[in-house]
Amino acid sequence: MKRRTFLKDSSLSTISLMITTKLNSTPNGQVYGHNHMKYRLDQNWGKLNADKTPVNDCHEMIQDSKGRILLLTNETKNNIIVYNKSGKLLESWGHDFPGAHGLTVQHDGDNDYLFITDTDKHEVYKTTIDGKIIFTITAPKDVAAYANATAFVPTETTVLANGEFYIADGYGAQHIMHYDEKGRLKNVFGGRGEGLAHFDNAHGICVDNRSGTPTLLITDRTRNAFKRFSLEGNLIEVINLPGACVCRPVIKGDYLYAAVLRSPNLDTEHSGFITILDKENKVVSNIGGSEPIYINGVLQPMSQTSNILNHPHDVCVDEDGNIYVAQWASGKVYPFKFSKV
Repeated sequence: MKRRTFLKDSSLSTISLMITTKLNSTPNGQVYGHNHMKYRLDQNWGKLNADKTPVNDCHEMIQDSKGRILLLTNETKNNIIVYNKSGKLLESWGHDFPGAHGLTVQHDGDNDYLFITDTDKHEVYKTTIDGKIIFTITAPKDVAAYANATAFVPTETTVLANGEFYIADGYGAQHIMHYDEKGRLKNVFGGRGEGLAHFDNAHGICVDNRSGTPTLLITDRTRNAFKRFSLEGNLIEVINLPGACVCRPVIKGDYLYAAVLRSPNLDTEHSGFITILDKENKVVSNIGGSEPIYINGVLQPMSQTSNILNHPHDVCVDEDGNIYVAQWASGKVYPFKFSKV
């Protein structure tokens, strides 16, 4: 009896171990990342009924003052999809942005405003939080590079506390344009070129206030780097991220988060991950990517190690440190959530 009981208990233990192993071998529920920045994946967080609320490319996400998560997609049945933090659909709107690409929120007192870039229409829009257009920015024709309006292909914006804003022309002539709060052009810098102060793919931009003095962090995606500029457009430093075609930088607390569209050192298109840097510009964690390694202070090439993300295009980080990920050209998948462990 004891032997039969032992064999029965052993069989049950083996089955239990097999089930546990199978669960741990699937992406949902696994822990990803490094050091003190580790996360558990939920691939079903933002999944909706595709017949009623479809997505095409999921480009960017922000959180508004009410704590809602807004997703921008270039699906004109509903360009903006609004979730609560549990992934429940709250509302959707927008039919006029076929090239919807960049989404930035401006918190202005009691009101939130959105900046939306459209790469197909070559325009940038400031809207109310529910989509009413306040003004539209078109190609700055006084700038020689934009004599032809189609050379203006804006990918991202960022807003200062005083309402002034910057546009990154990441798919066009690669200039960074500074506007006042009314949408009047103040300054232009950058542009396509080989020098460090120039860009090849100025895909993203954000204001970084972590040092106490605001600066601009601007993506140079093809060159696997972020570049820091003064608000006046003077280059301050280059943050090299070998192996990472980074999208826009997102600041939350002391950390910089970014979606890595792909790893150029891998022979596959589906090779993205999420990278996280601290205030000293040191990579501390890669979600779905290789452990960050520094040799003599130099970051070694990074790459995807877990095939959980196809073309991650943006991240949104909530007040609890959870990360929401939008993906481009990934089979029309809805956003994923990575919960902080």
